[in-house]
Amino acid sequence: MTLPLFFFYVFSVITVASALMVIAARNPVHSVLFLILAFVNSAGLFMLAGAEFLALILIVVYVGAVAVLFLFVTMMLDVDFASLRQGMLQYAPVGVVVGVILLLELLLVAGSIVLPVDGGAVAAVPMDAAIDNTRAIGQLLYTRYVFLFQGAAGVLLVAMIGAIVLTLRHKSNVKRQDVFRQTGRKRSEGTELVKVKSGQGL
Repeated sequence: MTLPLFFFYVFSVITVASALMVIAARNPVHSVLFLILAFVNSAGLFMLAGAEFLALILIVVYVGAVAVLFLFVTMMLDVDFASLRQGMLQYAPVGVVVGVILLLELLLVAGSIVLPVDGGAVAAVPMDAAIDNTRAIGQLLYTRYVFLFQGAAGVLLVAMIGAIVLTLRHKSNVKRQDVFRQTGRKRSEGTELVKVKSGQGL
C-alpha cells in the first residue's frame, strides 16, 4: 500500500464517521464540531486529488466562516431541542423518501465506475498542463466568466444587506452614538466653566 492510498483511506474513514456523527450526536454543538472535522478531512481528500484550490476554499470559507458561525449561533441561541424532537415522527415518511432517493443516486454514481465513459466529448475549455489548477480557475473566472462572477458577487452583497436590514431592530431604551450631533456641537454645549472659591470643593 502506497502512502497516498493510506492517507486516502484514513481521510475517507474519518470523513464518513464524522458525517455520521453530525446527524447522530445529541448535542448540537458536538454536531457542528464533527461537521468541522468532516470539512477538514474532505480538504485532505481534495489535496490528494490535486485540487488544492478547493481544499483551501473548504478550509477558509466553510471551516473558517460557515461552520464557526453555526457553532456560535448554536451556542448563543437558547433553543429547547427536547421539544423539537417530540414531533420528529411526523416527518419520518418524508425522510424515508428523501433517503431512498439519495441511496438511488449513490448507487448510480457507484455504478458509473464500471460503465464505459464516452471519451469523444471535447471540453469547452481545453486544459493547460503547464499551469496549476488554481491559476487556471482564476484565469477562467476573470476572463471567460467575469460578468457572471461579478453578478454572483452582487447578488450575495444584496442578500447580505437585505438580511442585515430585515434583522436590525432599534430599541428605544438603548443609547446610540450620533456622530453628526457630536461633530456639530459648540464649545458652550460641551464645556462648563465653574468658579470655585479657594479652599472649597465642588
